[in-house]
Amino acid sequence: MPPPPERRDHARIKVKIPVELHFEDNDTPFRCATADISLQGCYIETMFPFPVDTPVEIKLDANTTLLVLGKIVTSDPQVGNGIQFTKMLPEDIEELRAFLDAIHKEAAEKEAAERETAEKEAAAKKAGEKKER
Repeated sequence: MPPPPERRDHARIKVKIPVELHFEDNDTPFRCATADISLQGCYIETMFPFPVDTPVEIKLDANTTLLVLGKIVTSDPQVGNGIQFTKMLPEDIEELRAFLDAIHKEAAEKEAAERETAEKEAAAKKAGEKKER
């Protein structure tokens, strides 16, 4: 059975970014990290997730501190929360876009280098097998 169609407009990137969450009814910030992030939201891992529709103010530490308003859209017990970004300054959107583009580029370069190494090792192994014959 094929996976369900992707509902997101922007791809999620698996990366841990320090996050500080602030809730209306609590003066103490909740510190955690993202499991993944896109331009429109993120997922945080927490044993005690927050209820769906809870508004949240978010500070993302992505090279610089980005301030975002959001709301909890998924709550997975003993796993975490999906957070949708609802308001962000245009300059913070551009900072996040640049940060995510850099991470995506770095991951693609690493994957290409690993693939090249694997291909070289396979070619060397094949050459070694031919010599043994």
